[in-house]
Amino acid sequence: MIEIGNYNTLKISRIVSIGLYLADEDDNEVLLPNKYVPEGVKTGQDLEIFCYLDNEERPVATTLKPFVKRDEFGFLRVAEVNEYGAFLDWGLEKHLLVPFREQQFDMEEGQWYVVYCYLDPQSFRMVASSRLERFLDNTNAVYEQGQEVRIMVNRKTDLGWEVIIDGKHIGLVYADEVYKPVAPGDNLLGYIKKVRSDQKIDISLQSLGFGKLESSAQKVYDTLMERGGVLKLHDKSDPQEIKDQLQMSKKTFKKAIGILYKARRISISPDGIYKK
Repeated sequence: MIEIGNYNTLKISRIVSIGLYLADEDDNEVLLPNKYVPEGVKTGQDLEIFCYLDNEERPVATTLKPFVKRDEFGFLRVAEVNEYGAFLDWGLEKHLLVPFREQQFDMEEGQWYVVYCYLDPQSFRMVASSRLERFLDNTNAVYEQGQEVRIMVNRKTDLGWEVIIDGKHIGLVYADEVYKPVAPGDNLLGYIKKVRSDQKIDISLQSLGFGKLESSAQKVYDTLMERGGVLKLHDKSDPQEIKDQLQMSKKTFKKAIGILYKARRISISPDGIYKK
């Protein structure tokens, strides 16, 4: 079966004047137009292609790589808004439609949005939605504290940053625990802090426990070396100054320099820290 909105590995069944016909194991065919045909291909050869519907709603193949595929979240720019909805640039010739009913808020041309891409069961066309809560469910989320996960930043809230976890669940990074710039659409590593009884999930952008201290100590040392072996920060420094320079909390900074001091990598003076 040829899957619309996804990558398919198909066999070249026919070479015609307008391109190649590619077939699956059941002899279902799709056209790969000439402009996408790689050089030197032969009948019987396998090709990996992406399949979607063209402007006349016919299945068509391409070797272009879209920015998002079926059943995935992506961060896409609105190329056009008309009477049918918003059309997103997803890296293919035909733009991806977000019908008005699937817009959390009215989308604007030129703006970027986190969306979910899926196959509409009625039209069998690829569409997208910014009503993300429909596609996220924490009911069966099972994680261990400290577990590493992939996250996509969705939006800023009163409490912090809402994130999508592993493309399936929704979580939150609290604002006072964000020590580096983040923005919607960022793909980052996160770490599970807690799965709450109400099924809400707290996420940290830094690894927990000993690993966090080690990575923070390395960051302080790297910054120290970049600045010629002198860093004008110490345990009396203002927390905001530490955050601005190192993107970490004062508590983490103090633990980090403690590790470096015990390792005899630095000396600590009233005006800062120095490389030994």
